[in-house]
Amino acid sequence: MKKKILIGLALSGLLIGGIAFAADHIDAPAVTGSSSTSLATDITDIYAFQSPADNTKMVLVCNVKGLMSPASTGAATFGSNVLYEMNIDNTGDNVEDLVIQFLVQNGKVRAYGPNPVGTAGLSSTIKSANGYAAVDVTPYGAAPNVGTGTNGVKIFAGPRDDPFFFDLGRYKEIIAGTQTMFRPVGIDAFAGTNVLSLVAEVPKSLLGSGATINYWCETKTK
Repeated sequence: MKKKILIGLALSGLLIGGIAFAADHIDAPAVTGSSSTSLATDITDIYAFQSPADNTKMVLVCNVKGLMSPASTGAATFGSNVLYEMNIDNTGDNVEDLVIQFLVQNGKVRAYGPNPVGTAGLSSTIKSANGYAAVDVTPYGAAPNVGTGTNGVKIFAGPRDDPFFFDLGRYKEIIAGTQTMFRPVGIDAFAGTNVLSLVAEVPKSLLGSGATINYWCETKTK
């Protein structure tokens, strides 16, 4: 499965305090199916923001397997036959120039990159030339395991509370014509649900010299 969402982000100090995101919870059954592998390829949200602790770094997030209840989260796993890719376009043509690739197997996540893509498109091979990081997947409810790569990239993989906020009930009322506007303080339809998160904190120097990037994520299976 390939999912692409484009986000333009400033790499300068103007991004301080800012965040960009896109959301899509649960694809159609014909796409995701009901197997654990299919669900593990379903991207819910992606996020990119400047690190609040270090303005020379960007934080990239890819969330999958959404709408999990707390009871089901402990047993949730990433797909062992899935390649998770964070794509970066640093030339403004909406074609990936760099990629960070994640493989999760036997309770450990391995990340490669950012590396030059080579050939853009639906097919991928592991690019391992420029940096490697590994760390155990963080269990539900445990303190986060963070791995640092050979190029300074930090990674995390594990369950997290879904950060996306949306008042779905009021949205449906607006669509139905029974309400005309959202509540000043909405009711979060995703409260109490969890996702599996892949996170990379990346030095900006590894993302290219342009003032902006486009960022999107893909999941691929053999």
